Amino acid sequence: MGEVTSPLPTQNSCKIGVVSPTATVRTAVIPAAGLGTRFLPLTKAIPKELVPVVDRPAIHYVVQEALAAGIEHVVIVTSAGKGALEEYFTPSPQVEEMLRRRGNSAVADELRQFAERLTFSYPIQAEQRGLGHAVLCARDAVGRQPFAVILPDDLLVDEQPVLAQMVQAWSKRHGNYLAVEEVPADRISAYGVVDLATEGHLDGRTYRVKGLVEKPSAEVAPSNLGIVGRYILMPEVFDALARTRPGAIGEIQLTDGIALSMEHQPTYAYRFSGARYDCGTPLGLLHASLHMALGRADTAAQVRQWLKDL
Repeated sequence: MGEVTSPLPTQNSCKIGVVSPTATVRTAVIPAAGLGTRFLPLTKAIPKELVPVVDRPAIHYVVQEALAAGIEHVVIVTSAGKGALEEYFTPSPQVEEMLRRRGNSAVADELRQFAERLTFSYPIQAEQRGLGHAVLCARDAVGRQPFAVILPDDLLVDEQPVLAQMVQAWSKRHGNYLAVEEVPADRISAYGVVDLATEGHLDGRTYRVKGLVEKPSAEVAPSNLGIVGRYILMPEVFDALARTRPGAIGEIQLTDGIALSMEHQPTYAYRFSGARYDCGTPLGLLHASLHMALGRADTAAQVRQWLKDL
């Protein structure tokens, strides 16, 4: 089994560190402890992260994205009953050989890359206490280094993987980075929203952030830029999360922890290039599957014909 951390890490007394100018982002945290209630009864037996988008699980795509961004260590925060996630990323030469015999060498090659180029850790989130708490459970596995957070429900698609875009921006200007997209007014209340600093547009797609507002109404939202499931965070975020109070429903919010860490670290919004698909709902998963299938030479023609025949 993978390493297990405390379900509620205690606050430590580490001093604020200074990240070297030559530092790189080598670790990614993937929170995957959720129960997947929107996919019941399927998730009674199968982790929602293993529900396929065409022929690969959703988490497979985000691990590919991490690999393309130079990540070397993937920390999957899981929970009791989700051992299948660890099993999926455990090398299996027999499965790889079977895939090759059946003409699916591409997937076999991807699994081989995961085994050869990545290490995995599996800390446990024993209680469902929010996204911030899930990230906090990864503290021992991550250590005192900058790290990425990838939410597997968000499938982001672009010619240059989104996390790679963010790492490139981070390498020029260190700090916390939050992926954002423009959100219509009628949906803004479902997002954490960034409050941009005056003259905060720095270069290209990067904005300086002065505050964060969790799920505001359209009338009070400080911008139309909503936070989506990609982050690069400085290690001080762990200290901030350790002193973040639970909200109204008893959950520790990641945005609250990031807001606290802004006392010590600059925070930036990164307006990524690409499309986002929400794999956290059945219809969103169907949308993602159709998009991916229409973009593949081996499936596009048949799917187009099916859609035409409907």
